Amino acid sequence: MSDETGQESTNAAEPPIQVIVIPVTPFQQNCSLVFDRRTLQGAVVDPGGDVERIRQAIDGHGVTVEKIVLTHGHIDHVGGAADLAAELGVPVIGPHQADRPLIARVQEQAASFGLSGARPVDPDQWLEEGDTVEFAGRVFEVLHCPGHAPGHVVFFDRELRFAFSGDVLFAGSIGRTDLPGGDHATLIRSIREKLLPLGDDVTFLPGHGPASTLGHERQTNPFLQ
Repeated sequence: MSDETGQESTNAAEPPIQVIVIPVTPFQQNCSLVFDRRTLQGAVVDPGGDVERIRQAIDGHGVTVEKIVLTHGHIDHVGGAADLAAELGVPVIGPHQADRPLIARVQEQAASFGLSGARPVDPDQWLEEGDTVEFAGRVFEVLHCPGHAPGHVVFFDRELRFAFSGDVLFAGSIGRTDLPGGDHATLIRSIREKLLPLGDDVTFLPGHGPASTLGHERQTNPFLQ
């Protein structure tokens, strides 16, 4: 993975995809530009806002964006999706349709946090458990992981052992459950039944903060002990 400058964050062997993390909105949400290193075709994951900053990253890396994919319907993950999709002329994929009411209330969410410029998006495809989504030359499995949001999904590349986890699991923490549609017991069940069985070697990029591995979180995350 890389930061917004394209600086590599690891010295490991170069993977077939590159992930540029673009922190957006006052919530510093990890919007991700992910693309095939060879073809420079890719996707934007969770464009929550600051569309111009996202466009600069896309143009700066010469990426052809094929689609926008969403993990869930909270404002800091979907607030810029409608505008970015219109500018790029690409479809919006996800999340699960259980988040339809959240997405419809994006402008209410914005007002409650004193934000402006966000607007609802009408996804071209809702996702279900067991679906797959192709982007950046990879096939990502879709895991429906409610608890933080009813329609939250995680995107998992089984071969690369890598996942975009959204706000389900963080390094040292878990997603909030005090927002509308949240439920603590459901979130813990999603983590224990959907994520942890993927394997300790899986690296995940959450919606906020640094990446981690499922094994590290299994052993050290206080919410999972």
